[in-house]
Amino acid sequence: MNNVRTVTYFMFTTGVILYHRPGKDGKHQLAIRITKDRKSSYVFLGQYIEKDQWDKKTRKVRKSNPNSARLNAFLVKRLAEVNKTLLTDEIEDKDTTVQEIHKVVVKKRSKNSFFAEAQKYFNNLREEGKYNRYTSEKPRIERFEIFLKGKDVKFQEITVSLLEQFKAHLKGKYKASERTAVNYMITIRTIFNRAIKSGIVDQKHYPFGKDKMPVRFPDTEKMGLSKDELTKLEEVDLSDFPKMHHARNVWLFSFYFAGIRVSDVLRLRWSDFQEGRLHYTMGKNSKTGSLKTPEQAQLILAQYESLKRHTDDVIFPELKVVDDFSDTYLVQRKTSYAVKTLNKYLKRLGEKLSFEKKLTMHIARHTFGNLSGDRIPIQMLQKLYRHSDITTTIGYQKAFIYKDADDALDAVLNS
Repeated sequence: MNNVRTVTYFMFTTGVILYHRPGKDGKHQLAIRITKDRKSSYVFLGQYIEKDQWDKKTRKVRKSNPNSARLNAFLVKRLAEVNKTLLTDEIEDKDTTVQEIHKVVVKKRSKNSFFAEAQKYFNNLREEGKYNRYTSEKPRIERFEIFLKGKDVKFQEITVSLLEQFKAHLKGKYKASERTAVNYMITIRTIFNRAIKSGIVDQKHYPFGKDKMPVRFPDTEKMGLSKDELTKLEEVDLSDFPKMHHARNVWLFSFYFAGIRVSDVLRLRWSDFQEGRLHYTMGKNSKTGSLKTPEQAQLILAQYESLKRHTDDVIFPELKVVDDFSDTYLVQRKTSYAVKTLNKYLKRLGEKLSFEKKLTMHIARHTFGNLSGDRIPIQMLQKLYRHSDITTTIGYQKAFIYKDADDALDAVLNS
């Protein structure tokens, strides 16, 4: 591999650096610095690493970063692109300023470039504090770039045939499920839609939709706990396993409030509970709601009273380290780490109880759906789930209603 990390011409110097200012998550962004007459400008590359993962002397990502080989190849490629642009477009003009050079470099890569538009999209996600989407969607586009062997691609070059090849590649090399492959297509489609809206590419080049590349999630079976399994979970003595006990508390708290999402559970404050009711706003769709606090949930709340610092304090300990809840990127990042830890102990608890189903935080919502079945009117379930559209509730709940199919089977077998 070409190991050149700094190039000097008679007009300017270019080199790969780790930008000195960290982002909200403490990581630093890789960049190409263009210097002329002691003035510098930076082409940011959209890749972030820990400060101690950068070798300042060799200007390489250290092997302590699991993606070091890919990142170093990427850096060589981008530096070569910048130098080629400067040599062909600007080297003849000795009066060109470093700011003008920067504009030429950015403009050349941005013109109808899928990956340049993708980087704008990810920068927006990061600025908006959407940690979960940023960390899940960015690796998909990075894998798409690897599939294309690092070659930049214009929007009109992303055809149905290319997408089908990429989908087959995901399933073959990475053993991706259909649902996972569809998520990749959704991210690519999102960036394509942004480009059409911005006038970067014409609608006629859109590769998705009817008679083109379909983007449909396959039906998946939603598994909730049975009544007997729920009882076992509630009654098992975990006094010798405090971390399992806490994970169970959070899981049950979610279930007792109709499967409220774990991200919302961890953000609940003592001030959200007034006169025996929970008043909260969902993080996913900002819908507000109020529910009676069940006796079972009150018993769980009592276990955390001693950790209460003030009336507006969060109830559960995971987010007590957050000082500024307006920093949504930080809140989502801390929540993501917390959910992974909770799921780790729920998995151990499921094994302890000999559950065949995988016990996770998300299954609390499925358990409520499973136990409610067709006994609760769909309009009431919509209200409990805080769904914006009743069709979402119908689609969700049908996974837990088996009575009609069971009756039909019995009618044939017992006739």
